[in-house]
Amino acid sequence: MKSIININLMLLAATLAFLTVAIGCQKENNNPDNNQVDIYANKEFSSFADFRKTLDTIAAITDENLRLEMMDSFWDSLKINKQVPFVFNDSVAFLYKGTATSVKWAGDFNSWNPDYGDFTGVKVGASDVWIVEKTFPLDARLDYKIVKNASWILDPANTFRQYSGFGQNSELRMPQWEIPKETVPIEGANRGFLSDNMLIQSVPQNLGYSLNYKVYTPFGYDDLQNLPVVYVTDGHEYADDKLGAMVIVMDNLIHQGIIKPIIAVFIDPREPGNASRNRRMAEYIENIKFANFVADELVTTIDANYKTNSSANNRAILGTSLGGWNSAFFGFNRSETFQLIGIHSPAFGEDIIRAYSHAEKLPLKIFMSTGVIFDTEVRAREMKIALQSKQYPLHYIEVNEGHSWGNWRALIDEPLTYFFAAP
Repeated sequence: MKSIININLMLLAATLAFLTVAIGCQKENNNPDNNQVDIYANKEFSSFADFRKTLDTIAAITDENLRLEMMDSFWDSLKINKQVPFVFNDSVAFLYKGTATSVKWAGDFNSWNPDYGDFTGVKVGASDVWIVEKTFPLDARLDYKIVKNASWILDPANTFRQYSGFGQNSELRMPQWEIPKETVPIEGANRGFLSDNMLIQSVPQNLGYSLNYKVYTPFGYDDLQNLPVVYVTDGHEYADDKLGAMVIVMDNLIHQGIIKPIIAVFIDPREPGNASRNRRMAEYIENIKFANFVADELVTTIDANYKTNSSANNRAILGTSLGGWNSAFFGFNRSETFQLIGIHSPAFGEDIIRAYSHAEKLPLKIFMSTGVIFDTEVRAREMKIALQSKQYPLHYIEVNEGHSWGNWRALIDEPLTYFFAAP
């Protein structure tokens, strides 16, 4: 019994040394001359192995009450210092603390399949902490959820969130990833105006139903003329500050003089009055009736009511995923109306890639981006080769992200700058 007590006391001493460092930032320094507190508050783990050794040491304490107390304190220090998941260089420990029969992680890193890629957690020693260890590129940013006993939950110890079209996800931020500054409103910047929903009724030979859209006009619109226009599919999400944040991005870029003042038309694929019915699957997959509606009906309406530059080389179409496929389809079929083609993470079918490969070069300028972690990189690279073989003007970007608004919102300034750069 004495030897067990001595071992536990030694473990306690080692653990307390770490915990003093980890939670020192919480304690008020009542003695300004005591620099030791400041050193503790700024101390970090020396390595991933150092973190894992600390965790394993606590989990190995045989006295249950002591182990629980030490693990609770350790866990609190990780949460306070935003170290869940724990990240050191390219190494990541996904962590969950609690009673469970199984814990898995699903996200951009395994195509949201908790049974793919060995993301099943294991308990650490005798503790109630579950762990999975992985490596990712240093600048990656990925959405995920925890699957606890088959229930999908946000990571309760991680305060970083990214909104999606289906709600919030937890967010893994690797050390070299940076918050896209263009998505943060610049203090004192002049703001444009985003209209309420406006309704347009499509003619029977095109869609034969009504659609909502919103129009962004830049600050000082009354004194402006001849403005380029970008048409945006999935417009309700691109315009949402929690998703695409495109209004913030345009305001910032125009305020900074990076792009010309522009108009944006955000097309909502949801049925007016019934937001649960989203028609994007029908509208965006090589649907010539949708292309004709936008080119012949919506463009005509916008040009008649706003101070636009009506030339095709000042008119863009922008979309993500199926909307990216739709953008390429617009360029191929309606280049007399749209010559600036913006594509985020395109969910291309083979036919559109083949069409660009075999046809004569069209008068298009194209932006295309994709993530490379279970995103659309395979088809995007095929299209890149097809476009380069025809010598299209192309700005192409790959990022260490998945199929997420966290990816796309950080890449909205690039097509806008590519298409509408200020002189």
